[in-house]
Amino acid sequence: MRCVDTACRTSLAVYSLMEEPVMRIGVLTGGGDCPGLNAVIRAVVRKGIGVYGHEFVGFRDGWRGPLEGDTMPLDIQAVRGILPRGGTILGSSRTNPIKIDGGVDRIKENLAEGGIDALIAIGGEDTLGVAKQLFDRGVKVVGVPKTIDNDLNATDYTFGFDTAVNIAMEAIDRLHTTAESHHRALICEVMGRHAGWIALYAGMAAGANVILIPEKPFDIEKVCAYVESRFKTRYAPILVVAEGAHPLEGQMELQSGELDAFGHVRLGGIGEMLAKEIEKRTGKEARTTVLGHIQRGGTPSASDRVLATRFGLGAIDAVNEGDFGKMVALRGTDIIRVGLDEATAELKTVPVSRYEEAEVFFG
Repeated sequence: MRCVDTACRTSLAVYSLMEEPVMRIGVLTGGGDCPGLNAVIRAVVRKGIGVYGHEFVGFRDGWRGPLEGDTMPLDIQAVRGILPRGGTILGSSRTNPIKIDGGVDRIKENLAEGGIDALIAIGGEDTLGVAKQLFDRGVKVVGVPKTIDNDLNATDYTFGFDTAVNIAMEAIDRLHTTAESHHRALICEVMGRHAGWIALYAGMAAGANVILIPEKPFDIEKVCAYVESRFKTRYAPILVVAEGAHPLEGQMELQSGELDAFGHVRLGGIGEMLAKEIEKRTGKEARTTVLGHIQRGGTPSASDRVLATRFGLGAIDAVNEGDFGKMVALRGTDIIRVGLDEATAELKTVPVSRYEEAEVFFG
């Protein structure tokens, strides 16, 4: 059909704008998997396509995807039914392109070759640290905070934390009955490399008698005194310990001295170390349960699904408005934007006042 007047040509131009994607956006999930990741992806795609008319490309396995140009289609059909699913349909890894010669340049080249106009990076301090460096090199990036440890700065909470705490709480609830039946001290080791938020919340919620966190080195003699005090009440003690907790003398039990791609020591063994010390010093039987990756897996809680969805909606809004170099964050009940530099400047650790609240119930 041939246009013969201005009105007709204008109509065709508007129709063309509606039909053609405004932007081609890449999405990736980096670091450890986390309940709620799929909810973020779903929200980004649903609003990005349904409201803004954008086109999306999923990068597989964190930063490995853009580094190697490994992509998958990401459309409405791809995100149907994923809201309640744990993990991430995009896959994840701890690939660090900053440590690879020419890694950042390769990512920029692959993004350009793929026609990627902007990137949404969903991850924790390491993933967003890479995003910040890419932004400084001219890549249009928006970040979404993700960590079950709740240790990302500039946001009140991160999705995945609520699910992890509830899983740990339920496990500790079950340990109470076994501990009392066998008159044992039971230790539950939870995740938390540098921040003890999971240990603090799960321990308080489940009535633990001792909570040990990385922020405050513990006195093993005082811990044993709490254990003996609990046994005197004819109840058995429950201890919750974050994997990064360590005694005053600075000793730390590690499974190995190996480092991951971001330079983090692979932790593990603090629970077993505690059990041996408690048995040696008190003469009471002690056993350890390490929850490990159980805290990461499975379906996200209702709270995490909602928060992750709101983060996803906020992230695509930021991209659509061209507000790059930002991370979406929760402040009170509002979703706001903060600079990636602020988000990755320092870890959010448990303040002394919060730990003192829990200490009231020790022993």
